[in-house]
Amino acid sequence: MSDETGTPDTLAGTAGGAAPGGPRPEPLRFFGTSWVDHDNGYAVRRAGVAVGALLAAAAACLVLRFAYDGLRIAGSGSFVTVLVVAMFAICSALAFRNTWEGFGKRHDAERQASLRGLLAIGFVGSLLAHFFRALVEAPGEKLHREEYDKAREEYERRVTRRTGNPSKKKRHR
Repeated sequence: MSDETGTPDTLAGTAGGAAPGGPRPEPLRFFGTSWVDHDNGYAVRRAGVAVGALLAAAAACLVLRFAYDGLRIAGSGSFVTVLVVAMFAICSALAFRNTWEGFGKRHDAERQASLRGLLAIGFVGSLLAHFFRALVEAPGEKLHREEYDKAREEYERRVTRRTGNPSKKKRHR
């Protein structure tokens, strides 16, 4: 293991690792680099992420139910109750969409910073996005695989040696 990054010293996906200096797969939360070859308990981790996200979403809905009951008991009125329910529903839908899109492309850091509050309110949507994605693959695997494969191809292109002796190359005059 590399002390700096916490990633293996050899590349996953190749027999015995690739040449030194080659690209390394970016680790995913809960999966490390097991997503590359679907090894080291990948299926169990995926199932764990799916179950964990679903349980966390259910617990979050229970907490929101208590908050709703608190508003009702406080007698704040139907207008405030409708606003709060609508706020959580809309923020959850936006958080779901944002999280789902984040599994396929990198988000702009400024945009993410400006949406931080909205995404925090809609945390149930993010949890549900993780649940549904974990049913198919590790959340973020598609994006990381595309980037890793592209980096490996570029690396292989750079280090592939040409055939023949370059000193015997015919000179154009």
